[in-house]
Amino acid sequence: MSLHTQYLESFLRSQFYMLRMDGPLPLPHRHYIAIMKLVKTGENNWSLPELVHAVVLLAHYHALASFVFGSGINPERDPEISNGFRLISVNNFCVCDLANDNNIENASLTGSNFGIVDSLSELEALMERMKRLQEEREDEEASQEEMTTRFEKEKKESLFVVSGDTFHSFPHSDFEDDMVITSDVSRYIEDPGFGYEDFARRGEEHLPTFRAQDYTWENHGFSLVNRLYSDIGHLLDEKFRMVYNLTYNTMATHEDVDTTTLRRALFNYVHCMFGIRYDDYDYGEVNQLLERSLKVYIKTVTCYPERTTKRMYDSYWRQFKHSEKVHVNLLLMEARMQAELLYALRAITRHLT
Repeated sequence: MSLHTQYLESFLRSQFYMLRMDGPLPLPHRHYIAIMKLVKTGENNWSLPELVHAVVLLAHYHALASFVFGSGINPERDPEISNGFRLISVNNFCVCDLANDNNIENASLTGSNFGIVDSLSELEALMERMKRLQEEREDEEASQEEMTTRFEKEKKESLFVVSGDTFHSFPHSDFEDDMVITSDVSRYIEDPGFGYEDFARRGEEHLPTFRAQDYTWENHGFSLVNRLYSDIGHLLDEKFRMVYNLTYNTMATHEDVDTTTLRRALFNYVHCMFGIRYDDYDYGEVNQLLERSLKVYIKTVTCYPERTTKRMYDSYWRQFKHSEKVHVNLLLMEARMQAELLYALRAITRHLT
């Protein structure tokens, strides 16, 4: 995160407030929730402020797991090493280099895994699609009916990107042999099978949709958390806005690039996977800007972070700098946190009314 200092400051402020400052939950409870990321029962009935505090902590650490695994911070198992683990490397740089961005800004350009010509053409094609989308938006906007159809199509397709232990979007050999074997922690939890499930079953005709306009963070969630857990709403809102608007106007070796369209597609695709729809957004842009390998990476990092591998990281946007991919992971993390908060806070709001 130190590659993006403005965001890091905002992140640390909000995390410190959740864990150390005055709040509804006692300090030991906060750290237990952070470690376990699971609240199924309480010693007594929880007050609403305590519940909101717990929900914020859960959403924060669920999303943080996506960033940790997605950025290669978690070691992968290696049977050839005595302790069974090795640090994940990206293009022959170890995680310590990645964390400090030591001499890796052009690592993607020199990596031997992919052809430079091919990846350069991919970058140029992506920039051309961004330019074309901007021009089309200025010329003619899609109708509400068409945008609804495109969202439903994208939502259904997201269910097939990754499921269970199989990566349907790639040949059998591409990712399965590279999957992370996670350590057995079942002895520490009551329900080891508890985890992410798609919000709808495949084949269902009418998939549930959370219309963002009916319950937004800005107009509903923000005021609720601030009322029940004072000041955290301001800190979270600052963090969401910071990552959504963060840009250096660069794409790999190109400068003075407006990346708004691309950042919005990343953020909204995560929400789309959770069934959240923005009426004023054309989801056709997602399909044009996010390649298949990137969608697999996003779904895995967001929903099954422990399965993320180096090969997935390497497979998309091969010309981009590591700091730019960390930027992607920040967007995915905050979009995932906001999605979880929207569902939880909407449920609490309904309980109050």
